[in-house]
Amino acid sequence: MKWSKISVVLILAATIGAVVLRLPRLQQRPMHGDEAIHAFKLGQLLEQGYRYDPNEYHGPTLNYLTLIPAWLSNAQKFADLGEITLRIVPVFFGVLIVLLLLLMLDGLGRAGSICAAVLTAVSPAMVYYSRYYIQEMLLVCFTFGVIVSGYRYTKNRNIGWILLAGVFLGLMHATKETCIIAFGSMLLALLLTLLLRGRQSGSILNTVKAVKPSHLIAGLIAALVVSALFYSSFFSNPIGVLDSFRAYTAYLNRAGQNQLHIRPWYFYLKILLYFKYGSGPVWSEALIVILAAVGFITAIRGKGLNDVNFHLLRFIAFYTLVMTVVYSMLPYKTPWCLLGFLHGMILLAGVGAVGIIKAAPTVLPRLIIALLLFAASVHLCLQAYLANYKYYADSRNPYVYAHPTTDVFTITKRVEQLAEVHPDGLSMTVQVICPGGDYWPLPWYFRRFDKVWWWTDIDKSIMPAPVILASASVEPNLPDYFYLPPPGRKNLYVPLFDTYIEMRPQVELRGYVTKDLWDSYEQYQSEQESSQSRSKK
Repeated sequence: MKWSKISVVLILAATIGAVVLRLPRLQQRPMHGDEAIHAFKLGQLLEQGYRYDPNEYHGPTLNYLTLIPAWLSNAQKFADLGEITLRIVPVFFGVLIVLLLLLMLDGLGRAGSICAAVLTAVSPAMVYYSRYYIQEMLLVCFTFGVIVSGYRYTKNRNIGWILLAGVFLGLMHATKETCIIAFGSMLLALLLTLLLRGRQSGSILNTVKAVKPSHLIAGLIAALVVSALFYSSFFSNPIGVLDSFRAYTAYLNRAGQNQLHIRPWYFYLKILLYFKYGSGPVWSEALIVILAAVGFITAIRGKGLNDVNFHLLRFIAFYTLVMTVVYSMLPYKTPWCLLGFLHGMILLAGVGAVGIIKAAPTVLPRLIIALLLFAASVHLCLQAYLANYKYYADSRNPYVYAHPTTDVFTITKRVEQLAEVHPDGLSMTVQVICPGGDYWPLPWYFRRFDKVWWWTDIDKSIMPAPVILASASVEPNLPDYFYLPPPGRKNLYVPLFDTYIEMRPQVELRGYVTKDLWDSYEQYQSEQESSQSRSKK
């Protein structure tokens, strides 16, 4: 493959832009409950090793790959971890997706690849979830790795590419159970592409024969080995390989029973085309969807662009269509699941943008269209900035989903301040009481505390702690619990917060602290203020 210098420079520039949008202030947004759970699993991996759980948490690649930045930051246990250490992993793969387009220059065309790189870099959804410590961005990157490697193999039949495709397939399976949707979509897209090619060339058999069986077997073995390595915890837990297949039963049952995430078929398209909530701004990635539709039509027509491999483009078109339909029809929906087919749309949109420009009859209309597309891309970039640096935990952002409010910072700071004046320091006992275990992401924020009790209900066999955090539904039962200790050991409790505190929107958390500890805290705060006042004089 011959690389055009200007194409390489422009894709590298888009890659730098992707870094600039994704990397700053990774610790600014509160940790989502899912992020905190994955961080907790990483802590277990650091402290005692990892065993795959087929009932929760998805595949192990996220945890194992985060070991690299964890070791580089000298983290040895859960308490040593930080948001940057965790979120730098999805940032890396979110940027790698842009860089991989260098290998598609002769497939999507130089201009199409450049446009796709820019759209990937500035897409609000791609940017937002590249800063999210969940598996989705890794899955999208590994899926694209399969497509890129498979395409490169068709160009030179080098076994190295099909081995690499196998590695990416194994990584997909070891990342998240929903990889099965991508597997099915790729297989169906390949069959449709071959059928269409067979009709045009008169022979589908010659195309199939071009793939050496030994190469195909080698690729499948590479996929199985990579997947088994991760699920078996590098052979320390062989049963994990079998559990990776048992997991589908649990997830199918959960998808049908969990009413909390049931959404209508148009849920994803509504987010992408037009979203406005309350006084928030209008959000839209309609540019990508519309250009993707143009790219799809271009792929089916198979003409109009000289440097595009239409067999590859048709594969991407069919793959994206199938993914979009399947995810839309599944009732269980969370916003980050749209990334799989959104990335396919972006690849089609890159070609669609070039097709629209070239369809114009003369230079002036082409220039006007190019300027309009550039302006629309700038608007996407602005939305990406707002989503990640202004509305990062605001429900008016369509990509914020069941997200903790910034009140978790207030909760954490107040409890840490109390620990400073408590004789036991970070060994101070804290009780958190939330029905259903709905206390995440607090375990992340209290990771430096030694004695935190995580309860789903009041346990009257244990004495009340100096600090108690509880869901509002638990509050009516707390007075009896406060007076549980025998005479002489009872404590008067006072509210920990003087304002309304939410874990998530409309999910209130109440706080209580013993009167003597609160008095010590207020005295300490007063002494600190007096000391600061004297130092300014």
